[in-house]
Amino acid sequence: MAQVPYETAYPQVEILPSSRNWWAKLKGTAPECIHTRDDCTWIAALLPDTLYLRGKRAPRRDPVRPEISLCRECLLDTILDELEGFSGRVVAFEPNPEIFTQFFFVATLDFEAAGVAPETASAIEQRLAQTVETCAECSRPGTWLWMSREQVASLDETDKIREERGEWFCSTHGARKLANAFERIAEANVFYMNLPYGEAGAYLWI
Repeated sequence: MAQVPYETAYPQVEILPSSRNWWAKLKGTAPECIHTRDDCTWIAALLPDTLYLRGKRAPRRDPVRPEISLCRECLLDTILDELEGFSGRVVAFEPNPEIFTQFFFVATLDFEAAGVAPETASAIEQRLAQTVETCAECSRPGTWLWMSREQVASLDETDKIREERGEWFCSTHGARKLANAFERIAEANVFYMNLPYGEAGAYLWI
């Protein structure tokens, strides 16, 4: 599987030189943005094109962009344009800031292989099949369904996934809703985040 060079994949990110030296390469650690050299309380490992299926990496694009560790500002600068431009449908669950360590997208066709519980998968698919509503912020069709923690606290709450109204947004305002949620979280250490692929799916957290 071919890999995109870091400079091509993340042209706007200033990479910390020590995270790309011989010692870092020997350890096999991912490069980091320059802001992680300070006391960084918010960091995320971004693997844009990679899904994990039962613990094994499963690339969802070719070539794949490599893993990189980013502060919150660099993360949002890197992902927002792509999130806003995603043409598929998304159900996104707001993560619990006190316990989440991963925030990742799984397309419906990968639910079973990714280990999404059948009842949860069925409830999400039901919401994705709903008639398109208008974005809560503009007149565009809503393709993102945002489920707050107050509405759905756990993916085990399948009845709430089916029944809670949530908020529908266009891709632009859905991406910004996600960004706003991240900005409200004071500290985070996210071990894995990817970007949407396919025609429909969900952003889940653990």
